[in-house]
Amino acid sequence: MFWPMFAVAMGFLGLAVLGVLAVRVFVAARQLGLQVADSGRRISRAAEDLERAAVSTARAADTL
Repeated sequence: MFWPMFAVAMGFLGLAVLGVLAVRVFVAARQLGLQVADSGRRISRAAEDLERAAVSTARAADTL
Protein backbone atom coordinates (compact mmCIF):
# COMPACT_ATOMS: atom_id res chain seq x y z
CA MET A 1 0.00 0.00 0.00
CA PHE A 2 2.95 2.28 0.58
CA TRP A 3 4.28 2.19 -3.00
CA PRO A 4 1.01 3.14 -4.75
CA MET A 5 0.55 6.08 -2.37
CA PHE A 6 4.18 7.07 -2.88
CA ALA A 7 3.70 6.93 -6.66
CA VAL A 8 0.58 9.12 -6.45
CA ALA A 9 2.42 11.61 -4.22
CA MET A 10 5.34 11.73 -6.65
CA GLY A 11 2.91 12.28 -9.51
CA PHE A 12 1.36 15.25 -7.75
CA LEU A 13 4.80 16.58 -6.88
CA GLY A 14 5.83 16.26 -10.52
CA LEU A 15 2.75 18.17 -11.63
CA ALA A 16 3.46 20.88 -9.07
CA VAL A 17 7.03 21.24 -10.34
CA LEU A 18 5.79 21.44 -13.93
CA GLY A 19 3.26 24.08 -12.88
CA VAL A 20 5.95 26.21 -11.23
CA LEU A 21 8.18 25.91 -14.29
CA ALA A 22 5.27 26.84 -16.56
CA VAL A 23 4.65 30.00 -14.52
CA ARG A 24 8.33 30.90 -14.69
CA VAL A 25 8.35 30.44 -18.47
CA PHE A 26 5.21 32.58 -18.78
CA VAL A 27 6.76 35.38 -16.72
CA ALA A 28 10.00 35.25 -18.72
CA ALA A 29 8.09 35.31 -22.02
CA ARG A 30 6.04 38.28 -20.84
CA GLN A 31 9.20 40.18 -19.84
CA LEU A 32 10.77 39.36 -23.20
CA GLY A 33 7.67 40.66 -24.97
CA LEU A 34 7.82 43.90 -23.01
CA GLN A 35 11.50 44.32 -23.86
CA VAL A 36 10.81 43.67 -27.55
CA ALA A 37 8.02 46.25 -27.54
CA ASP A 38 10.29 48.79 -25.82
CA SER A 39 13.05 48.10 -28.35
CA GLY A 40 10.57 48.60 -31.18
CA ARG A 41 9.54 51.97 -29.77
CA ARG A 42 13.20 52.99 -29.42
CA ILE A 43 13.96 51.95 -32.99
CA SER A 44 10.96 53.91 -34.27
CA ARG A 45 12.05 56.97 -32.32
CA ALA A 46 15.61 56.65 -33.64
CA ALA A 47 14.32 56.26 -37.21
CA GLU A 48 12.25 59.43 -36.83
CA ASP A 49 15.27 61.30 -35.44
CA LEU A 50 17.39 60.04 -38.32
CA GLU A 51 14.76 61.12 -40.83
CA ARG A 52 14.60 64.62 -39.33
CA ALA A 53 18.39 64.85 -39.37
CA ALA A 54 18.50 63.72 -43.00
CA VAL A 55 15.93 66.35 -43.99
CA SER A 56 17.84 69.13 -42.23
CA THR A 57 21.10 67.92 -43.78
CA ALA A 58 19.51 67.90 -47.23
CA ARG A 59 18.24 71.45 -46.71
CA ALA A 60 21.69 72.56 -45.58
CA ALA A 61 23.25 70.92 -48.64
CA ASP A 62 20.74 72.67 -50.91
CA THR A 63 21.70 76.06 -49.55
CA LEU A 64 25.32 75.45 -50.43
